[in-house]
Amino acid sequence: MRKETTQPSVFWILATIVLPAVNLAVRYRVTDVRKFPQTGAFVLSPNHFSEIDPIVVGALAWKLGRAPRFMAKASVFTIPVLGWLLRKSGQIPVERGGVARGNEPVKAARRLVERGQMVIVYPEGSLTRDPELWPMRGKTGAVRIALEQGIPIVPIAHWGTQDLMPRYSKRISPFPRKTIHVKIGDPLSFDEFKGRSLDTATLNEATAILMDAITGLLEDLRGEKAPAKRWNPSEHDQKETGRFEG
Repeated sequence: MRKETTQPSVFWILATIVLPAVNLAVRYRVTDVRKFPQTGAFVLSPNHFSEIDPIVVGALAWKLGRAPRFMAKASVFTIPVLGWLLRKSGQIPVERGGVARGNEPVKAARRLVERGQMVIVYPEGSLTRDPELWPMRGKTGAVRIALEQGIPIVPIAHWGTQDLMPRYSKRISPFPRKTIHVKIGDPLSFDEFKGRSLDTATLNEATAILMDAITGLLEDLRGEKAPAKRWNPSEHDQKETGRFEG
């Protein structure tokens, strides 16, 4: 059941570098592990409120038996050594804008299906702007991949990384060891959207379902209700990407 992590790959190098530090700083408390697919292609969609989230979520995926792949800014792939590791491990470069923006993710998604791999896509696109760290309005990239390729999305929520590294902080606080609570949701197949045109209305409707699922999982972890209306950066004169203090 752990074939993907036991086969020799560049992920072994990354795991050797990352896991000792993660294990020293973090303990995971995971609910509904059985819902995490051990085989086949799927999109994993977590909430996002700390810049260390990808490391924490990637390490968790590895511990659960799957090799984590992310969509990352194309500029990161030009960094010596790091860029090589990213490409060799199958990470997906995404341009911020221009005509090439949608090409590589589409090709990469096809490869994921062909090879039965997973990809981690943050539907919020950046760290949430919500003052209380609830999921904000989602973007359509995650559901577009799922609907175009006919693969499920697995929603997941975590809570606790803000204690390890607060939003936009430049410092990590590994001691004392932090507990990261995680809850994995039921895979979303979006059967009700099959056969429909993937226009803006369809993608937005499917994205709303995904964000509702992630928010519900986070409510369970936090033991409280999220605001009735999801935070929308454009309604608060906030940029969609980049750092935001507040």
